Parts: sequence; C-alpha cells; structure tokens
Amino acid sequence: MSVSDLSSRTVLVTGATSGIGHQTARLLAERRATVLVHGRTAEEALAATDRLVTLSGVDANRLCAFGADFTHLEEVEHLAARVLAEHPRLDVLVNNAGMAAPERHTVTADGNEIAFQVNFLAHYLLTHLLEPALTSDPGGRVVNVSSSLHRTGSIQWNDPNRVRRYSRLAAYAQSQLALTVFAADPRVTAVSVHPGICTTSLLPLYAHEGVAPAEGAAHVVRLCDPAVEIVNGAYYDRDHRVAPAPAASEERTVKRLTKLADLLVGQNA
Repeated sequence: MSVSDLSSRTVLVTGATSGIGHQTARLLAERRATVLVHGRTAEEALAATDRLVTLSGVDANRLCAFGADFTHLEEVEHLAARVLAEHPRLDVLVNNAGMAAPERHTVTADGNEIAFQVNFLAHYLLTHLLEPALTSDPGGRVVNVSSSLHRTGSIQWNDPNRVRRYSRLAAYAQSQLALTVFAADPRVTAVSVHPGICTTSLLPLYAHEGVAPAEGAAHVVRLCDPAVEIVNGAYYDRDHRVAPAPAASEERTVKRLTKLADLLVGQNA
C-alpha cells in the first residue's frame, strides 16, 4: 500500500508520551505531518518529542510539545487556547489520552469520576473548544481512540460519577462508551476506533498479552489520512468498520450525552 505524504497536515495527539499515542505521533511525523504532542505536563511532552527526534530520527521542526493535566478541566481550556493561538488551522484531533479507572472511587477537583473526566469529558471539552481551528475541508476530522470494552458499558445517567455503585471496569467501560457515542455528535466530523489489544498500561483491563503499540497506532494513523474516506460517526475495529454498541448510534443517547457533558464541563451549549 502506498503511504501518502501528510506534510500539509497538522495533527494534535492527546496522550502522546507513551503507548499508542506516542507511536501515533511517531508514524504521523515520519509521514511529515506537523504533530502537536500532548502530555500530562509540559516536561513529559518535551521528553516525548526528544525521544522521537533521537530514537526515530523525526524532524524536530515537525513536533510541538503541549502539556495539560486532564484531571483539571481548566488545563484543558488553557491547552485549547494555546493551540488556537499557535495553530489556527488543525486538520485532525486524535483523542487518545486515557487511563484505567482506579481500584477506589476517585473524584477530580472538578467533581467528576476521574476516568470519565480523563477519557471522555476532557476530550469532549477540548474538541468543542478547538472547533474554530478544526478545518471543515474534506479530510478534516476527529479520531476518538475508543475500545471494544465500550460494548460492556452503560452510562449511569442519574449517577455518572458512580458514587452509589463503583467498579473500575464499569467506570472504564462507561467512559469508552461515552467517547464512542461522542463520535456521532452532529457538530463534529468524527470516527472512533478500537486499535486492538496492545501492550500498554491498559493491557490488564483486557488480556495478558497484546500486540505492539505501533500496530495499534497504525490503525489510528490510517484514519488520520485524508486519502482514507471515513463515514461520519462510524466505529472501526482496527481497519474494519463495524457496528458499535446500539446506544452509540441512537440519536436520543447522543443528545442526552451532550446535555450531560455540557453540564459537567460547565459549557453552555
């Protein structure tokens, strides 16, 4: 398969300091895209860009480091403001940053269950704040790195923070279902993708062994390529478009999630 040159593209990859996100940043930069490398702190993001330059021979001029801790929505707002100021045209946003829900119920300073905020709410807020930069040209898109575990999830509408009954697997699955539903939001051109089970920090949630993160990243990068036509709102399992969980394509669920997310991130829709 011929690999298209992405030198005209600017892509923001969240959670790009390790795992699938880091390999996604590497593959995009090797195809000459300008890559905005996001990490939890500016130091972690800079260290990740240094690794890409020294270990992968990526052109340093194609990399920009950004820090924002997704457990603080205010930092997400600052990240969006900086991206808009420095990169007023953004071709692709890869919503990849993710965490396993902790064993014990944990709430952020913003008052949200931590996995729901890091895996979904922060990306929801970031996507909408970056809307002015996300190009409406053909090929402009949002790629949500989701999970097959979204199929086991349910959104607890009356208790999204799972205060009454908490299980780390249920909390993680809820966050992935929300991210998958978000791809069907009519305000964005977006898809979600399960990149396969990879040997990352999230592996224990899935299995004992997985493929290399670069293999998962290749499925993400494919969807970033404007030469690859996407179906808006679709869900991909690696390279194949498949039906997501039924809730992920219900208009009622999409509207309900939008209302809930706007409330939790303090946005006025």
